[in-house]
Amino acid sequence: MLKIIDRYILKRYLGTFVVMLFMFIPIGIVIDVSEKVNKMIENHVAFSAIAKYYLDFTIYFANLLFPIFLFLSVIWFTSKLANNTEIIAILSSGISFSRFLRPYIIGATIVSVFTLVMTIYLVPNASAGFNSFRFTYLNNSGVAGMRDDTDVFRQISKDEYIFVSNFNEVSKMAFNFSMEKFEGDKLKYKLVAGRIKWNQKEKTYTLYNYSKRKVGKFGDIIESGEVKDTVFKFDLEDLTPVVYIAETLPLNELNKFIDKEKARGSSNINIYLVVLYKKYSIPVSAFILTIIAVSVSSMKRRGGMGTNLAMGILLAFSFVFLDKIFGVLAEKSSVPSLLAVWTPNIVFGILAIFLLRNAKR
Repeated sequence: MLKIIDRYILKRYLGTFVVMLFMFIPIGIVIDVSEKVNKMIENHVAFSAIAKYYLDFTIYFANLLFPIFLFLSVIWFTSKLANNTEIIAILSSGISFSRFLRPYIIGATIVSVFTLVMTIYLVPNASAGFNSFRFTYLNNSGVAGMRDDTDVFRQISKDEYIFVSNFNEVSKMAFNFSMEKFEGDKLKYKLVAGRIKWNQKEKTYTLYNYSKRKVGKFGDIIESGEVKDTVFKFDLEDLTPVVYIAETLPLNELNKFIDKEKARGSSNINIYLVVLYKKYSIPVSAFILTIIAVSVSSMKRRGGMGTNLAMGILLAFSFVFLDKIFGVLAEKSSVPSLLAVWTPNIVFGILAIFLLRNAKR
């Protein structure tokens, strides 16, 4: 059962974390509005679409900066306890530092479970809405829904390849489509089309201004036309940017998608794995950052809360910076994705153990 001291600290832990979220998220929204309001007015974006975008933005932004919010909130209220000599009174009463940490660990568990649920169920939908709004109304192409510089070249099977230059999220249409099929190192046929459109109801694709060249032993066979409905083995997601796909898939669909891409021998598999592994590494970071924050701020310092907050901000941004650096290394180099994603937790976990031992002394 929770004691009075446990409930007191846990209440401060969760309360300060929620207040920190409500303090910084509106600031992020105001900054985002100031940057994008002209585009929204130019494109005559409906208020309902804007409201939905900022709901998604809130979830996306909170998940992105979760380590900073948690770290600063624990630093803030623990420093206040130290400055009011409450921690000295608690430890002087015979409570060990490990026992003092119990409500913090309980709070970290609650936040960790909430974050895990959010990254599995809420963040994918929020990411889809957030990115879809940007590509539909805020891009620089001048066409609603058109993505800039989205050349996609994919291997969809052992001997089949597709390419599109652009994809329109609103109309579900890709441009400058081509598909090549090989047999060994010999080209069997090549299909090209000015546009290809996905028909959701019929589960088919429509080709516009297409031509198909079959390579024969004694001559090529050419088929062409203006419009043709057909069925392909690849999915609509194969025509979209890889990072955008991974961020918007729920956990079960992401696992299936990764298995499918592994079977295809996709060269972008590390990008998908980074998204998958981060769903688990971010919640674990709640425990590590909590221990570091308590260890750093539990002592009353000459500089007061300002010194603790400065150290907290430095450590929090160092964690986020390290997380981004190793995420990019996993996507762009031969560094194993699992190791790269968990390296920030490993490094700061070692730091947490070192700081905790000093704090106990």
